[in-house]
Amino acid sequence: MPLLPSSAAVFLAAWLACGAALARDPAAESVPSRPLAHLMPSTPPGGYTLDDWKRDWPGCDFEDGVSEHRVSVVASGSAAWWRVAYSAGGVGPDRSGAGWRWPFTRQSLRSCDLTYVLRFDDGFEFVKGGKLPGLCGGPETITGGDACDGRRGWSVRLMWRRDGRGQAYVYHAGKRGTYGDEFDFPADARFPVGAPVAIRIAVTMNDPARADGRLRVWIGDPAGPSRLVVDRADLRYTAIDTIGVDSILFNTFHGGHDRSWAPRTACSACFTDFRIGAIPDTVRPR
Repeated sequence: MPLLPSSAAVFLAAWLACGAALARDPAAESVPSRPLAHLMPSTPPGGYTLDDWKRDWPGCDFEDGVSEHRVSVVASGSAAWWRVAYSAGGVGPDRSGAGWRWPFTRQSLRSCDLTYVLRFDDGFEFVKGGKLPGLCGGPETITGGDACDGRRGWSVRLMWRRDGRGQAYVYHAGKRGTYGDEFDFPADARFPVGAPVAIRIAVTMNDPARADGRLRVWIGDPAGPSRLVVDRADLRYTAIDTIGVDSILFNTFHGGHDRSWAPRTACSACFTDFRIGAIPDTVRPR
Protein backbone atom coordinates (compact mmCIF):
# COMPACT_ATOMS: atom_id res chain seq x y z
CA MET A 1 0.00 0.00 0.00
CA PRO A 2 1.46 3.44 -0.83
CA LEU A 3 2.30 5.76 2.02
CA LEU A 4 -0.70 7.74 3.26
CA PRO A 5 -0.81 11.49 2.84
CA SER A 6 0.65 12.84 6.09
CA SER A 7 -2.57 14.59 7.17
CA ALA A 8 -4.68 11.47 6.56
CA ALA A 9 -2.22 9.22 8.40
CA VAL A 10 -2.09 11.54 11.43
CA PHE A 11 -5.87 11.88 11.43
CA LEU A 12 -6.46 8.12 11.34
CA ALA A 13 -3.87 7.48 14.07
CA ALA A 14 -5.45 10.11 16.33
CA TRP A 15 -8.93 8.72 15.75
CA LEU A 16 -7.86 5.19 16.64
CA ALA A 17 -6.01 6.47 19.71
CA CYS A 18 -9.18 8.18 20.91
CA GLY A 19 -10.97 4.83 20.68
CA ALA A 20 -8.24 2.69 22.23
CA ALA A 21 -10.03 2.32 25.55
CA LEU A 22 -13.23 1.35 23.73
CA ALA A 23 -11.38 -1.26 21.69
CA ARG A 24 -10.09 -2.88 24.90
CA ASP A 25 -13.60 -3.18 26.31
CA PRO A 26 -14.89 -6.79 26.21
CA ALA A 27 -17.84 -5.65 24.11
CA ALA A 28 -15.40 -4.52 21.42
CA GLU A 29 -13.39 -7.73 21.24
CA SER A 30 -13.28 -9.45 17.88
CA VAL A 31 -15.61 -12.42 17.48
CA PRO A 32 -14.14 -15.24 15.37
CA SER A 33 -16.01 -16.30 12.27
CA ARG A 34 -15.80 -19.19 9.78
CA PRO A 35 -14.78 -17.94 6.30
CA LEU A 36 -17.45 -18.34 3.63
CA ALA A 37 -16.34 -16.11 0.75
CA HIS A 38 -13.56 -13.74 -0.31
CA LEU A 39 -13.99 -11.30 -3.20
CA MET A 40 -11.43 -9.12 -4.96
CA PRO A 41 -11.27 -7.89 -8.56
CA SER A 42 -10.23 -10.67 -10.94
CA THR A 43 -9.40 -8.40 -13.89
CA PRO A 44 -6.33 -6.21 -14.54
CA PRO A 45 -6.57 -2.45 -13.98
CA GLY A 46 -8.79 -0.66 -16.44
CA GLY A 47 -12.41 -0.75 -17.53
CA TYR A 48 -14.87 -3.09 -15.86
CA THR A 49 -17.43 -4.77 -18.09
CA LEU A 50 -20.69 -6.51 -17.28
CA ASP A 51 -18.97 -9.83 -18.01
CA ASP A 52 -16.22 -8.93 -15.53
CA TRP A 53 -18.83 -8.03 -12.92
CA LYS A 54 -20.80 -11.25 -13.49
CA ARG A 55 -17.62 -13.26 -13.02
CA ASP A 56 -16.67 -11.48 -9.78
CA TRP A 57 -20.22 -11.24 -8.37
CA PRO A 58 -22.13 -14.24 -9.79
CA GLY A 59 -25.86 -14.66 -9.29
CA CYS A 60 -26.93 -11.03 -8.85
CA ASP A 61 -30.40 -10.08 -10.11
CA PHE A 62 -29.68 -6.40 -10.77
CA GLU A 63 -26.93 -3.81 -10.96
CA ASP A 64 -26.55 -0.06 -11.12
CA GLY A 65 -23.38 1.66 -12.24
CA VAL A 66 -21.53 -1.12 -14.07
CA SER A 67 -23.49 -0.71 -17.32
CA GLU A 68 -23.00 3.06 -17.02
CA HIS A 69 -19.19 2.60 -16.76
CA ARG A 70 -19.00 4.03 -13.26
CA VAL A 71 -17.01 1.02 -11.97
CA SER A 72 -13.38 0.33 -12.89
CA VAL A 73 -10.42 -1.59 -11.47
CA VAL A 74 -7.30 0.15 -10.16
CA ALA A 75 -4.07 -1.09 -8.58
CA SER A 76 -2.64 0.34 -5.38
CA GLY A 77 0.48 -1.30 -4.03
CA SER A 78 -0.07 -5.05 -4.36
CA ALA A 79 -3.86 -4.81 -4.14
CA ALA A 80 -6.54 -4.46 -6.81
CA TRP A 81 -9.55 -2.27 -5.97
CA TRP A 82 -12.96 -1.59 -7.44
CA ARG A 83 -13.12 2.15 -8.02
CA VAL A 84 -16.63 3.63 -8.01
CA ALA A 85 -17.24 7.02 -9.64
CA TYR A 86 -19.74 9.49 -8.20
CA SER A 87 -21.04 11.94 -10.77
CA ALA A 88 -21.08 15.70 -10.25
CA GLY A 89 -24.65 16.60 -9.31
CA GLY A 90 -25.63 12.92 -9.03
CA VAL A 91 -27.87 11.53 -6.27
CA GLY A 92 -29.03 7.92 -5.94
CA PRO A 93 -27.69 4.70 -7.54
CA ASP A 94 -29.37 5.31 -10.88
CA ARG A 95 -27.42 8.58 -11.39
CA SER A 96 -24.21 8.04 -9.46
CA GLY A 97 -22.17 5.39 -7.69
CA ALA A 98 -23.04 1.70 -7.99
CA GLY A 99 -25.23 -0.96 -6.47
CA TRP A 100 -26.10 -4.67 -6.53
CA ARG A 101 -27.08 -7.50 -4.19
CA TRP A 102 -24.83 -10.54 -4.13
CA PRO A 103 -26.37 -13.72 -2.60
CA PHE A 104 -23.49 -15.60 -0.99
CA THR A 105 -25.56 -18.49 0.35
CA ARG A 106 -28.83 -20.29 -0.35
CA GLN A 107 -29.29 -20.67 3.39
CA SER A 108 -30.42 -18.05 5.88
CA LEU A 109 -27.58 -17.62 8.33
CA ARG A 110 -28.37 -16.58 11.88
CA SER A 111 -25.05 -14.80 12.56
CA CYS A 112 -22.69 -13.42 9.95
CA ASP A 113 -20.03 -10.77 9.46
CA LEU A 114 -18.79 -8.74 6.50
CA THR A 115 -15.37 -7.11 6.28
CA TYR A 116 -13.94 -4.94 3.53
CA VAL A 117 -11.46 -2.14 2.96
CA LEU A 118 -12.58 1.31 1.80
CA ARG A 119 -10.66 4.36 0.64
CA PHE A 120 -12.22 7.71 -0.19
CA ASP A 121 -10.00 9.12 -2.93
CA ASP A 122 -8.39 12.54 -2.72
CA GLY A 123 -10.93 15.27 -3.47
CA PHE A 124 -13.90 13.23 -2.25
CA GLU A 125 -16.90 15.41 -1.30
CA PHE A 126 -18.90 14.08 1.66
CA VAL A 127 -21.59 16.79 1.29
CA LYS A 128 -24.56 15.68 3.48
CA GLY A 129 -23.99 11.93 3.22
CA GLY A 130 -24.20 8.75 1.21
CA LYS A 131 -24.40 4.98 1.39
CA LEU A 132 -21.75 2.28 1.86
CA PRO A 133 -21.98 -1.53 1.47
CA GLY A 134 -23.49 -3.79 4.09
CA LEU A 135 -25.56 -6.95 4.60
CA CYS A 136 -29.16 -7.94 3.94
CA GLY A 137 -31.53 -10.88 3.90
CA GLY A 138 -34.98 -12.00 2.86
CA PRO A 139 -36.87 -12.35 -0.41
CA GLU A 140 -36.89 -8.59 -1.16
CA THR A 141 -34.15 -5.95 -1.12
CA ILE A 142 -35.41 -3.42 1.44
CA THR A 143 -34.14 0.11 0.79
CA GLY A 144 -35.38 3.51 -0.36
CA GLY A 145 -38.30 3.86 2.04
CA ASP A 146 -39.63 0.32 1.48
CA ALA A 147 -41.99 -1.06 4.10
CA CYS A 148 -40.27 -3.41 6.53
CA ASP A 149 -42.71 -5.71 8.34
CA GLY A 150 -40.30 -8.52 9.27
CA ARG A 151 -41.56 -10.83 6.50
CA ARG A 152 -40.09 -9.31 3.36
CA GLY A 153 -36.50 -8.58 4.29
CA TRP A 154 -34.13 -6.21 6.07
CA SER A 155 -30.87 -4.38 5.36
CA VAL A 156 -27.88 -2.93 7.18
CA ARG A 157 -25.66 -0.45 5.38
CA LEU A 158 -23.26 2.22 6.53
CA MET A 159 -23.42 5.90 5.68
CA TRP A 160 -20.82 8.59 5.49
CA ARG A 161 -22.18 11.93 6.65
CA ARG A 162 -21.07 15.56 6.57
CA ASP A 163 -17.35 16.12 7.31
CA GLY A 164 -16.66 12.38 7.24
CA ARG A 165 -18.85 11.39 10.16
CA GLY A 166 -20.35 7.91 10.03
CA GLN A 167 -23.37 5.86 11.03
CA ALA A 168 -25.11 2.53 10.56
CA TYR A 169 -28.31 2.75 8.53
CA VAL A 170 -30.78 -0.05 9.27
CA TYR A 171 -34.07 -1.17 7.78
CA HIS A 172 -35.70 -3.47 10.35
CA ALA A 173 -39.26 -4.17 11.45
CA GLY A 174 -38.87 -1.91 14.48
CA LYS A 175 -37.71 1.16 12.56
CA ARG A 176 -39.28 4.41 13.70
CA GLY A 177 -40.09 6.10 10.40
CA THR A 178 -40.40 5.70 6.64
CA TYR A 179 -36.67 5.32 6.14
CA GLY A 180 -33.99 3.36 7.96
CA ASP A 181 -32.94 3.98 11.56
CA GLU A 182 -29.64 5.83 11.95
CA PHE A 183 -27.11 4.82 14.61
CA ASP A 184 -24.29 7.35 14.76
CA PHE A 185 -20.61 6.59 15.25
CA PRO A 186 -18.98 8.44 18.18
CA ALA A 187 -18.60 12.14 17.47
CA ASP A 188 -14.83 11.95 17.12
CA ALA A 189 -14.95 9.07 14.60
CA ARG A 190 -14.49 10.34 11.04
CA PHE A 191 -13.76 8.70 7.70
CA PRO A 192 -10.47 10.10 6.38
CA VAL A 193 -9.83 10.99 2.75
CA GLY A 194 -6.86 9.30 1.10
CA ALA A 195 -6.37 6.62 3.77
CA PRO A 196 -7.62 3.00 3.62
CA VAL A 197 -10.08 2.02 6.35
CA ALA A 198 -11.04 -1.53 7.37
CA ILE A 199 -14.74 -2.04 8.06
CA ARG A 200 -16.40 -4.94 9.85
CA ILE A 201 -20.18 -5.36 10.21
CA ALA A 202 -21.49 -8.23 12.36
CA VAL A 203 -25.19 -9.14 12.44
CA THR A 204 -27.00 -11.66 14.64
CA MET A 205 -30.67 -12.20 13.87
CA ASN A 206 -33.34 -11.65 16.50
CA ASP A 207 -35.68 -14.23 17.94
CA PRO A 208 -38.81 -13.68 15.79
CA ALA A 209 -40.84 -12.98 18.91
CA ARG A 210 -38.41 -10.40 20.34
CA ALA A 211 -36.51 -7.26 19.39
CA ASP A 212 -33.11 -8.64 20.39
CA GLY A 213 -31.17 -8.66 17.11
CA ARG A 214 -27.55 -7.60 17.32
CA LEU A 215 -25.53 -5.18 15.19
CA ARG A 216 -21.88 -4.32 15.73
CA VAL A 217 -19.66 -2.18 13.53
CA TRP A 218 -15.90 -1.78 13.81
CA ILE A 219 -13.73 0.70 11.90
CA GLY A 220 -9.94 0.70 11.88
CA ASP A 221 -6.55 0.66 10.23
CA PRO A 222 -6.28 -2.39 7.90
CA ALA A 223 -2.88 -3.18 9.45
CA GLY A 224 -3.70 -2.21 13.02
CA PRO A 225 -6.37 -2.00 15.71
CA SER A 226 -10.07 -1.48 15.14
CA ARG A 227 -12.62 0.48 17.10
CA LEU A 228 -16.17 -0.55 17.96
CA VAL A 229 -18.36 2.34 16.78
CA VAL A 230 -21.88 0.80 16.84
CA ASP A 231 -23.23 -1.83 19.23
CA ARG A 232 -27.00 -2.48 19.27
CA ALA A 233 -28.91 -5.41 20.73
CA ASP A 234 -32.50 -4.18 20.29
CA LEU A 235 -33.24 -4.74 16.59
CA ARG A 236 -36.11 -6.69 15.05
CA TYR A 237 -34.80 -7.80 11.68
CA THR A 238 -37.39 -10.51 11.13
CA ALA A 239 -40.74 -11.84 12.32
CA ILE A 240 -40.23 -15.35 10.86
CA ASP A 241 -37.58 -18.06 11.20
CA THR A 242 -36.93 -18.37 7.48
CA ILE A 243 -35.28 -14.94 7.09
CA GLY A 244 -31.63 -14.58 8.04
CA VAL A 245 -28.43 -13.15 6.54
CA ASP A 246 -27.90 -14.19 2.93
CA SER A 247 -26.41 -11.36 0.83
CA ILE A 248 -23.90 -8.55 0.53
CA LEU A 249 -25.70 -5.34 -0.36
CA PHE A 250 -23.09 -3.44 -2.36
CA ASN A 251 -24.67 -0.02 -2.36
CA THR A 252 -22.77 3.27 -2.62
CA PHE A 253 -23.98 6.67 -3.80
CA HIS A 254 -24.63 10.19 -2.54
CA GLY A 255 -28.07 10.65 -1.00
CA GLY A 256 -30.61 11.36 0.27
CA HIS A 257 -33.21 12.23 -2.29
CA ASP A 258 -32.46 15.71 -3.62
CA ARG A 259 -29.56 17.57 -5.16
CA SER A 260 -28.53 19.14 -1.85
CA TRP A 261 -26.78 15.80 -1.22
CA ALA A 262 -24.89 15.81 -4.54
CA PRO A 263 -21.17 16.51 -4.97
CA ARG A 264 -20.28 19.62 -6.96
CA THR A 265 -17.48 17.82 -8.79
CA ALA A 266 -16.93 14.20 -9.83
CA CYS A 267 -15.22 12.11 -7.15
CA SER A 268 -14.50 8.47 -6.37
CA ALA A 269 -13.95 5.81 -3.69
CA CYS A 270 -12.26 2.42 -3.82
CA PHE A 271 -13.28 -0.93 -2.31
CA THR A 272 -11.46 -4.25 -1.94
CA ASP A 273 -11.00 -7.43 0.09
CA PHE A 274 -14.65 -8.32 0.79
CA ARG A 275 -14.87 -11.26 3.20
CA ILE A 276 -17.93 -13.03 4.55
CA GLY A 277 -17.83 -15.20 7.66
CA ALA A 278 -20.37 -17.22 9.63
CA ILE A 279 -20.27 -16.41 13.36
CA PRO A 280 -20.97 -19.34 15.69
CA ASP A 281 -24.27 -18.64 17.43
CA THR A 282 -23.66 -19.40 21.09
CA VAL A 283 -26.15 -16.97 22.60
CA ARG A 284 -29.56 -18.23 21.55
CA PRO A 285 -29.22 -21.48 19.58
CA ARG A 286 -32.34 -22.60 17.76
